[in-house]
Amino acid sequence: MKLTTLYTTIGTPLALAFTTALAASAEPAPRPNIVIILGDDMGYSDIGCYGSEIATPNLDSLAKEGVRFTQFYNAARCCPTRAALLTGLYSHQAGIGLMEGDSGYDGYRGELSRKAVTLAEALRPAGYRTYMAGKWHVTSAKGPNSSNANWPIQRGFDRFYGTITGAGSFYDPATLCRDNKFITPVNDTEYRPKQFYYTDAISDNAVKFMQDHAKEHSKQPLFMYVAYTCAHWPMHAPEEDIAKTRGKYDAGYDAMRLARFKRARDLGVLDPRWKMSPTAGNWDNVKNKEWEIRCMEVYAAMVGCMDRGIGRMIAELKRQGQLDNTLFLYLEDNGGCAEGFGRGSNADAVKDQVSQVMGPDELQTKIWPPMQTRDGRPVLSGPAATPGPEDGFVGYGRDWANVSNTPFRGYKHDALEGGISTPFIVHWPAGIPASRHHAVVNSPAHLIDLMATCVDVAKTAYPKQFKGESIQPMEGVSLLPACRGEELQRAAPLAWEHHGNSALRDGKWKIVTEYRANQPTKWELYDMDADRTELHDLAAEQPQKLKEMVGKWQAWAERVGVQPWPLEKKIEKKEAKAKKISKPQN
Repeated sequence: MKLTTLYTTIGTPLALAFTTALAASAEPAPRPNIVIILGDDMGYSDIGCYGSEIATPNLDSLAKEGVRFTQFYNAARCCPTRAALLTGLYSHQAGIGLMEGDSGYDGYRGELSRKAVTLAEALRPAGYRTYMAGKWHVTSAKGPNSSNANWPIQRGFDRFYGTITGAGSFYDPATLCRDNKFITPVNDTEYRPKQFYYTDAISDNAVKFMQDHAKEHSKQPLFMYVAYTCAHWPMHAPEEDIAKTRGKYDAGYDAMRLARFKRARDLGVLDPRWKMSPTAGNWDNVKNKEWEIRCMEVYAAMVGCMDRGIGRMIAELKRQGQLDNTLFLYLEDNGGCAEGFGRGSNADAVKDQVSQVMGPDELQTKIWPPMQTRDGRPVLSGPAATPGPEDGFVGYGRDWANVSNTPFRGYKHDALEGGISTPFIVHWPAGIPASRHHAVVNSPAHLIDLMATCVDVAKTAYPKQFKGESIQPMEGVSLLPACRGEELQRAAPLAWEHHGNSALRDGKWKIVTEYRANQPTKWELYDMDADRTELHDLAAEQPQKLKEMVGKWQAWAERVGVQPWPLEKKIEKKEAKAKKISKPQN
């Protein structure tokens, strides 16, 4: 039976049994293992091999023996990025153009579309065992009584450990699950560390999945998706890790940005022609400097913990003799986060709060104060809260996010480079020539390319049908040619829309517009070869190029299901269906 034929019938119990038996009896497959690692709310310069002072020796080692992409793009925010990563489609095509919650339009259902397959669903027919550890965040069904129809196990993963929702305490995360069962850090029978810390828990369970796979399914290749919540707010980290970062941020925003800018240039991930965008914060005007420094020290400690966990995965694959034939992909979901969560005081909200010790089976349901620790303490935010421990809930704020996104303008949510451009590392010694190790790839690439790359590596076919649904064609291209030093052949421009923030990248040209104060700004036009930091708007000088680019964005938006912003609840009328997308014109 051909794999393509098997794929259309994989939903039946008989086909599942046949697939499992076929994989178990086969000789070891030449297909590589695939491990995708996703960081959360981190900027372009937040890891060492992209210019950071934060120690990330394991990511740096992957880069040294792999390749780094300098113009890799995400979808600007958590949910849309995960939808695009998992499906190889633009987030609107995958049903998550905004966030969770159904707005009435196919592009904004808040649930992964059934007209899309996940990476796990696409790789299973090629014999892969599929595992996930970490943050799911592509469904609105997150409660104990919710449907799990769009959870990891139901969308192609054999094993899952992690959270269904998008954020929460690192010491007691909401919606923590093992496979399809809700658990707590204290009632999980399979994982009982002395000190529970979610970043370590994700890493430890990922390593355990690798170990179990080697014992029970060694004849099958492994696919693993590891989605950290590091370094999303709140700023939580063990004190011993924070101690390693003390004193690094005393000089403030501008000094840190300048140092990162220089290192990134020296490392070859920034073109010397590009200027640095202005610094957002004025360090001289910061009143509570010790608290502000502590925020960034904790942030750096969080990144260090993630890197240490990645090192444990690398070590386990090396112990198994599998590292050389494992495709490692490291990326981030959006740029640094300028959101104000946790920056203001919640003292009034918690002053009359009555808390009790939580039982071992009692689920943490809140992701935002007022909330409590498991032992009954209220959780504080604002300058009265110490970043790091579990009884504090703090974000590191816009000005440190501006440091994270060095040298770019913009933040998470935005279609400026600071919002949508982040590191991408590819490591595969058996598949990338040694002559390309430590190489830099300057070709633009995107999340939509991961599906095409994995299908290429797995030597399998992307389906046209799955479980009775017609599947949308892949949008991306395989990135293996770029890793091997060849030019990428991309037929269409790359495009974005989220919360009305929109962009299109076509060759060296980019247009971008922001949605501010309930109004879209004018389209801006940039030459990304000469001015990647988007400091010199050419819209007035190149009106024909601007018009051409806006037309391409409009055609893309109508094709993938973008709706005008602000998004209105769907009205079931003929005139509503005929409504056109309107964007600003210069």
